[in-house]
Amino acid sequence: MQRMNSEHLRDLLKVYFIMGSVNCRKAPVKVLQEAVAGGITMFQFREKGTGSLSDEARLNLGRRLQKICHANGVPFIVNDDIDLAIALDADGIHVGQEDTPALAIRQLLGENKIIGVSAHSFAEAQQAIADGADYLGVGPIYPTSSKEDAKAVQGTAMIEELRNKGITIPLVGIGGITLQNVAPVLTAGADGISVISAIAGAEDITTTARGFVYKVSLSGT
Repeated sequence: MQRMNSEHLRDLLKVYFIMGSVNCRKAPVKVLQEAVAGGITMFQFREKGTGSLSDEARLNLGRRLQKICHANGVPFIVNDDIDLAIALDADGIHVGQEDTPALAIRQLLGENKIIGVSAHSFAEAQQAIADGADYLGVGPIYPTSSKEDAKAVQGTAMIEELRNKGITIPLVGIGGITLQNVAPVLTAGADGISVISAIAGAEDITTTARGFVYKVSLSGT
């Protein structure tokens, strides 16, 4: 199979929901069902942090969440864990700078899987692209409490820099994004936004997800 077309991937990145059990105020399966009902376009299973599941429990939750995604045509991405991505035959994987390079992941997962890489500088972006990344996650844009290992807040400057220096690969902004601050991320050049707590912790998950879809649609991306 061929790698995914970049323009199709841009559409899938518009409202990219990231979640694990530790991010949820109610059952993760219920949270994802409600988020899907609200129109999220991609989902990343990120089971990390204090109190997170491991081994068989993590695999079983992943299977349940993946089933919801596949039933609704939403790509299912695994965060960092190559073994889990292989075990679930996930649609792709997202890795950070301290994780296995995209080049090695591509050799393990094959050409038809989506590979996303977090990039915090132009040099990191260039390397990720050279290694075969399909998209880049850029951030944290705003302060966030969802990731214990979050880097320094960058605002939208890095997205703007990457675009100004000729990076055309799909970009998704992440970190502290809410319904109130979506627009600047997209104006800077991102194709979409990644959200954890703003959806996972919302009182009305479906309405909140729908709000993000609407805000992104207004940008014309």
